[in-house]
Amino acid sequence: MCTIRPFVCSDLLTYNNVNLDVLTETYGVSFYLTYLAKWPEYFQTLESVSGDIMGYIMGKAEGFSRNLHGHVTALSVAPEYRRLGVANRLMDSLEEISEEKNCYFVDLFVRLSNSIAIDMYKRLGYTIYRRVLGYYSSSGSDPDEDAFDMRKALSRDEDKVSVIPLTRPVRPEELDTL
Repeated sequence: MCTIRPFVCSDLLTYNNVNLDVLTETYGVSFYLTYLAKWPEYFQTLESVSGDIMGYIMGKAEGFSRNLHGHVTALSVAPEYRRLGVANRLMDSLEEISEEKNCYFVDLFVRLSNSIAIDMYKRLGYTIYRRVLGYYSSSGSDPDEDAFDMRKALSRDEDKVSVIPLTRPVRPEELDTL
């Protein structure tokens, strides 16, 4: 048994078991607090019966008109709770919130090397919309890593126009123009 609930400021002091993962982007405290202040409904955690944070999702609504969409900024699950449906439950919640806000689609970015996440998102109905060159900055001498922009159309996008893939990769500076 577990409970999905809003993320609260004090969770920042207890979520290390979830956030300390090579594939999880860790941001500064002010970044998390900004999301919590601007989009609290999109920032949720799944908590075990014992009070452990099993995972969290952080997102937002952005765009205008037919580009209005929910965006997954971060989704992370503690290693001991993986493959139990935690990520699915958190994604379902974000999609429901996006439906309530009359969004056309939900999108997210995922590292090309994160095949486990890519496969999971595909199982949840997401498709690869475009490749973003050098989206993830590397540390050291390694090259930057590309990302897939994955999308799932919501009920408002009856013709699923928002998920028709682009035929060429884009650069991060082009994201808002296409």
